Amino acid sequence: MKINWGTGIVLAFVAFISFILYFVVRMSTDNSANHDLVTEEYYKQELAYQNEIDASKSALEMQAKLKFVKSEEGMTIFFPEKFDPKQITGIVSLYRPSNKHLDIDFPISLSKTHLLIPDNSLLDGRWDITVKWQYQGKTFLHKEKLVY
Repeated sequence: MKINWGTGIVLAFVAFISFILYFVVRMSTDNSANHDLVTEEYYKQELAYQNEIDASKSALEMQAKLKFVKSEEGMTIFFPEKFDPKQITGIVSLYRPSNKHLDIDFPISLSKTHLLIPDNSLLDGRWDITVKWQYQGKTFLHKEKLVY
């Protein structure tokens, strides 16, 4: 059987289209290539971004800098000593960019000036930590990127 130019071109197009379709189907059904938004309610959070800016500015003005220390027990967050720890409330959000199933939220309930996040809750790798806390009606925000 002899293949002429026209048949060769058609076979090349069919092979190329099959090749592309194979990879499209493979990538859309493979869970390791799952591409999610950072949050489900992205636009709602974007509208509330000014509140985050104000809370970060409040933390700078009141010198409410948090300190993160890694230890064998886990990650310890130290709050400023000038604040009464029993009046501090809020939430610590741990965001894992590589896997949304590892995201964790911890409520802040202090008896001392520090909060311990247990080592078994944190895997090695990059974490985006957001601490949103209130003290005497004033809201503070601290964001930090850490490699654990």
